[in-house]
Amino acid sequence: MKKLFEIGNQYAKESDWKDFTLLKFCLCALGVIIGVQVAPQNKKRVTCVAIAVFIATYTPLMAKLFKIVAKDEFLS
Repeated sequence: MKKLFEIGNQYAKESDWKDFTLLKFCLCALGVIIGVQVAPQNKKRVTCVAIAVFIATYTPLMAKLFKIVAKDEFLS
């Protein structure tokens, strides 16, 4: 498992914003594919879990972005 994290860290170091954009589109497409496969009686539950995961992951990502933007070097 440690080796997988090392590979992931190395991939991130060697990637730029375009690579991460492609990754995000890929994951979004996978989410849509999974979403259309959910049985109608489970859609509400799956939607609630997806919203919770989105909020739990989006909040720290945006906090980090705002922290970076707030640095003096980006404001001048």
